[in-house]
Amino acid sequence: MKKVLLIIAISISVVACNKTAEVKEVKTAYVDTSVLMKEYTEAKDLEAKYKAQSSEKGRQLEAEINRFKQDASNFQAQAQANGQEWAQKRGAELQKREQELGYAQQALAQQLQQQGGVEMDSLVSGVKKFIKDYGKKNGYSYIYGTGDAATVLYAEDKYDITKEVVKALNDKYKASSKTDAKEETKAEEKK
Repeated sequence: MKKVLLIIAISISVVACNKTAEVKEVKTAYVDTSVLMKEYTEAKDLEAKYKAQSSEKGRQLEAEINRFKQDASNFQAQAQANGQEWAQKRGAELQKREQELGYAQQALAQQLQQQGGVEMDSLVSGVKKFIKDYGKKNGYSYIYGTGDAATVLYAEDKYDITKEVVKALNDKYKASSKTDAKEETKAEEKK
């Protein structure tokens, strides 16, 4: 009986050893997402686009605010000369204008935030898809993300593939930009 148990134990250990020898190495890496978004050309272009829009629309609003400030300072000088009734009426108009300018500032900020948010969500979704395809193509079992929304608390630097992913993403973006430019040129030539 002891010999049978010994033979079974040896058989199990031989089978177990063979199975562990067949286990494939798991290839893992991580991407620093905050670095990726800082160095990815499309993300930089998107940020620049919204800074320019904010600047342009902000200048228009700033001009209106400056006109309001000028009117408010003139109001104080004219209030004594034109009497209390005029001052109350003009003061109410200025308050209304000030309130409208505040609403306009809030609306502008909200509009830019919504537009930027939609495009940024689309960009992030595209980056996630790219990393998934990149992982499959390069034989990774796992690619983790670190950075602002860290999902990895520690990883050795040798597993950091951020630079390779940024380069691949930027190459893809440049190629698609050139393709878009060629299509626009062809469309203009047809006109």
